[in-house]
Amino acid sequence: MIKCISEGINSTIIHLDFPSVGATENIILSSVLSNKKVVIENAAMEPEIADLCNFLVKMGANINGIGTNIIEIIGVKKLKEISYNIMPDRIEVGTFLVATVMTRGNVKINNVNIDDLKPILYKLEEAGANIKIEKNSIYINMIKRANNFEIKTMPYPGFPTDMQAIFGALLSIAKGTSTITETIFESRFKYTQELKRMGARIKQEGNVIIIDGKRKLNNANVQATDLRGGAALVLAGLATKGVTKVDKIEYILRGYENLDVKFRKLGADITII
Repeated sequence: MIKCISEGINSTIIHLDFPSVGATENIILSSVLSNKKVVIENAAMEPEIADLCNFLVKMGANINGIGTNIIEIIGVKKLKEISYNIMPDRIEVGTFLVATVMTRGNVKINNVNIDDLKPILYKLEEAGANIKIEKNSIYINMIKRANNFEIKTMPYPGFPTDMQAIFGALLSIAKGTSTITETIFESRFKYTQELKRMGARIKQEGNVIIIDGKRKLNNANVQATDLRGGAALVLAGLATKGVTKVDKIEYILRGYENLDVKFRKLGADITII
């Protein structure tokens, strides 16, 4: 437990050594009602932060520099009640796109923000997927085994770390040898040990994993080690013959709403026990 007590926020400039999403969001939230001026330098620029800022501004907050790496918050005395539609979940969209590629399916996803998905779409095209983009929709289909490619996670607008494990599952059944370099979080390769139980050929060297793709994986009993790693195991199970059981799904359900229902609508045989 962490208990924090403060007599008030001071006007200040905060320079982040790393553009952390959580740090940026927490500074914004702690400053918005402070009646002080707080500037965040080297702020994270993920679209979810811009969405949070737009939400707060609609409530009456005074925030400048939205969408940039320098955010200025001038605290106000109070916020008002509003109605607000949050942005589409780009990681959930990316998960369904990768699932389509892994199972060689045909899927159209509506209500998406294309600009937020560009790093994901570029890699899926590199994998060999056929992608058609409309105004707020993506149609994707895959008829062959995915090509190998390289990934390096980076702060936005680079390749998102939250998609790293999802693509790790895809590359485990892709042609040839692929590499993933993780630059954001330590210990985010735990899921690879579970993929190995399904027959994946993965070797870790520091913050890099080397994946020697197989034509198919084996079904197995595995367990989620975190949110995105758990989702990666679900995708691996969907692309594998036989029954795969994923334990500790509480990790997965934290970040995906009605995941099993949505996959069943696409024809998957998936059940939460």
